[in-house]
Amino acid sequence: MSDETCPCGSGAAYGVCCQPYLQGDSLPKTAEALMRSRYSAYVRENISYLKDTLWPKYQDGFDIAATARWAAENHWAGLTVLKAEKGAEGDRDGTVLFEAKYLSGGKLNTHRELSRFRKKAGRWYYVEALSE
Repeated sequence: MSDETCPCGSGAAYGVCCQPYLQGDSLPKTAEALMRSRYSAYVRENISYLKDTLWPKYQDGFDIAATARWAAENHWAGLTVLKAEKGAEGDRDGTVLFEAKYLSGGKLNTHRELSRFRKKAGRWYYVEALSE
């Protein structure tokens, strides 16, 4: 288990934060935890986790090669969760507003997104990006 700080910005050690999710040892209990783990998956280039946590009806259209290329070409510089609505253990849906910073071509960029999450059979999935 890794003692390094988790890339998701929680401040916790990676080994007790996102690593168990990315290794398939446990499932995120909240929409925010899933969102944070998906950011960590980009940092760690764990593309299969990104596909597995995508809403099932969208998984067939997931472009593994393009996602892997994008994850590898960027240097991930930090995640800030700005707001989470619903998405708790007892909820079936929720949203998370976040900003992910990354370096691309020598320029610092910020990806700001309001993400929609839904729970199916006790497991959280990323559904889509919503407009603010």
